[in-house]
Amino acid sequence: MNLLSRIAQKLRDFNHFKSRVWALSAPYFRSEDKWKARGLLAAIVLLNLGAVYMLVLLNEWNRVFYDALQNKDAAVFWTQLGRFTYLAFAFIIIAVYRFYLTQLLEVRWRAWMTAHYLKRWLSDHAFYKMELARFTGEGHASAGPPDNPDQRIQEDINLFTTYSISLSMGLLNAVVTLVSFVGILWTLSGAFAFNFNGASYSIPGFMVWMAVLYCVIGSVITHYIGRPQIKLNFQQQQVEADFRHHMVRVREYSESIALDKGEAVERAQLDTRFAAVLANYLKLIKKQKNLVWFTNFFGQAAVVFPFIVAAPRFFSGAIQLGELIQISSAFGRVQDSLSWLVDNYSSLAAWRATTDRLTSFEDNISAVAQQGRMQAASNSVANSAKPLAAGTLAVNDLSLRLPTGATLLSSVSLQAGPGESILLKGPSGSGKSTLFRALAGIWPFFTGQTQLPADAMFIPQRPYFPDGSLRNALAYPQPAAQYDDAALKQALIDAMLPQLTGRLDDEDAWSQKLSGGEQQRLAIARVLLKKPRWIFADEATSALDEAAEKTIYQKLLASVRSAHGSLVSIAHRPTVAAFHDKLWELEKLPEGAPALYRVHETPHSGLAEKV
Repeated sequence: MNLLSRIAQKLRDFNHFKSRVWALSAPYFRSEDKWKARGLLAAIVLLNLGAVYMLVLLNEWNRVFYDALQNKDAAVFWTQLGRFTYLAFAFIIIAVYRFYLTQLLEVRWRAWMTAHYLKRWLSDHAFYKMELARFTGEGHASAGPPDNPDQRIQEDINLFTTYSISLSMGLLNAVVTLVSFVGILWTLSGAFAFNFNGASYSIPGFMVWMAVLYCVIGSVITHYIGRPQIKLNFQQQQVEADFRHHMVRVREYSESIALDKGEAVERAQLDTRFAAVLANYLKLIKKQKNLVWFTNFFGQAAVVFPFIVAAPRFFSGAIQLGELIQISSAFGRVQDSLSWLVDNYSSLAAWRATTDRLTSFEDNISAVAQQGRMQAASNSVANSAKPLAAGTLAVNDLSLRLPTGATLLSSVSLQAGPGESILLKGPSGSGKSTLFRALAGIWPFFTGQTQLPADAMFIPQRPYFPDGSLRNALAYPQPAAQYDDAALKQALIDAMLPQLTGRLDDEDAWSQKLSGGEQQRLAIARVLLKKPRWIFADEATSALDEAAEKTIYQKLLASVRSAHGSLVSIAHRPTVAAFHDKLWELEKLPEGAPALYRVHETPHSGLAEKV
């Protein structure tokens, strides 16, 4: 690829990245908070302009003050000290409110973006579908499977808003400072005259051209020294999140790990992840060290550079000490402005890495939303073609796929009405839970029509309980205030947890505090509390003994019958089968069939023989 092609490609990449940054940034300033956001941004811009104006006044003050020192003019000296007092005071006020309003905008922007992404992540089961994509490698094609969405929402949004404001305001300051001081430096620096090949030449504004040349060379060198930091910063955020995530998993599964005596394995896993953190960080600091070498050399040389260039005019008497100091100050401001890239390259690299992670997260969450809209449109067509009676559980021409692409079930049609109780049975791994997920509407890999009756609840194999009070865990996801203490306690008693009735206000990590059987009974207590018409139980009593299981199923069946609904269960024990009058059995198909399994329906008359 020739030089022009490389430049064109870099320009295309830059324009693409710029559009991605705009897509992340613009929504907040168009949101319901747009006037507050725009007002804060305008105030920060004005304060930054005010700060630059104060620097211009202070630059002029330098000339007058140092000339007074050189001329031993006491009256001007004391007058300028008084002038400095109110200039400094004004500068301090601007600096304080610029800091405060900048921080306020960062907090408001972060709060809005966090709420925005939490809403999208938790809508339409996006969080679940993205986890499926992560574990099966079916992430967005351009971004890869999403990792650590918690880290992206919590840390990356914080870094993005902080860096975006600080870098953009820094760039604005640099541009305005450059415009403000370049004229001053041009006027003060005079022309540089020299003879070459018998002819005389003069370069006006010589100090300006020297500053431009100095900073352009420095910026190019900085870019080539610091460019590897972008990728390393991206990787650092990822390996840090992986290390933190594994520690959280150790805490969540502490009992299982302890029972398996898996501490050594977990320590090895954590050591491996932390080794990746250290290895990448060492690479990063080595690249940062190289950049620090150059930027410090560049900065120190800039201190004496204007004095070296302007010294001949000072010693010849063409300028006084005040003008020399003013030239040095103006050169420093121009050089600082032109050196913005040099001074901020590490921050830019971190911001670029953070932006890439957020845009990839945006890609994946948008892809999931698009997939959901397409699936909803497909289901809408199917539903309009085959209307079904309300309150009926129905599956028409359903095909289920695994995330790998294999077809689990093909062209399945099933139907059940109120008053029926169905047992779903089949070998382990045959897709019973996957069929339940499709009925619940959370499994994305399917075609066909499913109709779930209103007022239905699912009891998963691994129930979830939020940390906090027991009453909140029992009422989840509804507010506990919807239920009085008598109803909560009765649900616990019906689920064979009378020992917990006095602990409604106790706060704990219930998923870790309770045994497996107690967790299953607490999940059942939640169902008995809410009394849905339809209950879908996925091996909901597998951790109970047969006597307890029988008692629990009597309660569940009585609950749905009193509500004129039905019970659908996944289970293996004959104890559970006795509470059902219809069997849906998954049977393995021979090799070469269009699916891995088929569903065979057995009515009440043949159920006893099957189980």
